[in-house]
Amino acid sequence: MAGAESVVLGVDIGTSSTKGVLVDLEGTILRSAVREHSVQRPAPGQVEMDARIWWSEFLSIAQELTGPGDATVTAVGVSGMGPCVLLTDEHGAPVRAAILYGVDTRAEEQIQQLTNVLGKEEILAHCGALLSSQSAGPKIGWVAEHEPEAYARARRVFMPASYLAFRLTGAYVMDHISASQSPPLYCLRRQRWHTEWSEHVAPGLELPQLRRPGEAAGTVSAEITAQVPGLPTGIPVITGTIDAWAEAASVGATRPGDLMLMYGTTTFLVATTHEPVASRTLWPTSGIEEGTFSLSGGMAASGAITGWLRDLTGEHGFDDLVAEAEQSPPGANGLLMLPYFAGERSPISDPSARGVVAGLTLSHTRGDLYRAALEAAAYGVRHHLETLEAAGLPIRRVVAVGGGAGHDLWPQIISDVTGLTQEIPHSTVGASYGGARLAAELAHGTDTSGWNPGDHRCVPDPAHRERYDELYRLYRELYPATRDITHALARMQQG
Repeated sequence: MAGAESVVLGVDIGTSSTKGVLVDLEGTILRSAVREHSVQRPAPGQVEMDARIWWSEFLSIAQELTGPGDATVTAVGVSGMGPCVLLTDEHGAPVRAAILYGVDTRAEEQIQQLTNVLGKEEILAHCGALLSSQSAGPKIGWVAEHEPEAYARARRVFMPASYLAFRLTGAYVMDHISASQSPPLYCLRRQRWHTEWSEHVAPGLELPQLRRPGEAAGTVSAEITAQVPGLPTGIPVITGTIDAWAEAASVGATRPGDLMLMYGTTTFLVATTHEPVASRTLWPTSGIEEGTFSLSGGMAASGAITGWLRDLTGEHGFDDLVAEAEQSPPGANGLLMLPYFAGERSPISDPSARGVVAGLTLSHTRGDLYRAALEAAAYGVRHHLETLEAAGLPIRRVVAVGGGAGHDLWPQIISDVTGLTQEIPHSTVGASYGGARLAAELAHGTDTSGWNPGDHRCVPDPAHRERYDELYRLYRELYPATRDITHALARMQQG
């Protein structure tokens, strides 16, 4: 349409929902849409999702957002949770449900086997990280061992972003960040697939071509335009990346010294560096921008615990729970929680860890429990920050993103516990906005530095530091003190 406004579409596949935004070239969100979904848990420690949901929800959101109005979509941004393992045949048809990221802990045996065969120090030298439940490689091995008929049909491996890019363009590509979350398949030092190991780890699979997240995967095919008339044939689609890095892009936290702190179903941190940093407890990856790297970490459950409390107490929304938690003082009236309700990813890498609530009395309220859950996530963030500091990473700027940053209570607790000042952006929409931002840069060379400016800063309250220092010390002691008991209970839960 002549004279129509140019806009970009960003879509992100998350753990609990798919989100999309239509954004103009000034960074203003014109329309947004959400489709909620849930994961499947076929057995203890297993978390999966049918990839057909990803595509059907993308189509639904794209049709809704691009249907009305006279704007012309000029590029598409994609992102998604990860690292996931979606195995497909040569045509991109899934051979089984996608295995999700570190919350899925099924591959413990394969992790040990690969570590024994390849060597722990060799893996660390090439990949920058040890194998853990976050690693995509061992999960491929799990399918090969436990579902040989499905694996025999597998020819390709995708993650949500790369799967959307493939369905839109036909291109079989993956970004370097996603690939570097796939040890031992990827060599971080050389920024390429580690072909010396790939046939042993993923026999018979064709690995995708590697690109930067903001590079073009390809262009929208005519077949897609027939399904979504608002997506013109030939417009570019970015390669995309894992949601946490797209979240970092949404607020411009992509330069060395930046730390992105994501408040969501899980809490995630991405610290950007000049050089690759090997770590035994965190996850080093490539960075969003050329010549950058990152060191990241993620908790298995944080916002998910607040959702569990909401459902457990019969609430339909969070407003009442937040209001009650605001009435509870720092320290939640003497409650201390370990947030390991789904095991824990980094920095302890213990899939058999379990949640603990210490100090409960008959006097404690729902608001105390809710505050204790937020504080538990804050202690987990402080543990990560200390690990980053020990690795020698300077943190000069902290930006909060994600739905949990939309209310000041949780960011304030984290600032009080950690002593860090956080920038709260104008929009906390997150990864879908980050994908749109990368798409605008690709299609138009848009200077997006003015997109999503800071709204306000969250500054630590020194009056709370002494109490939180004491509670953090107890938090660090509580896990080793209860580990044997929670491991025994985890074995019971697993039958």
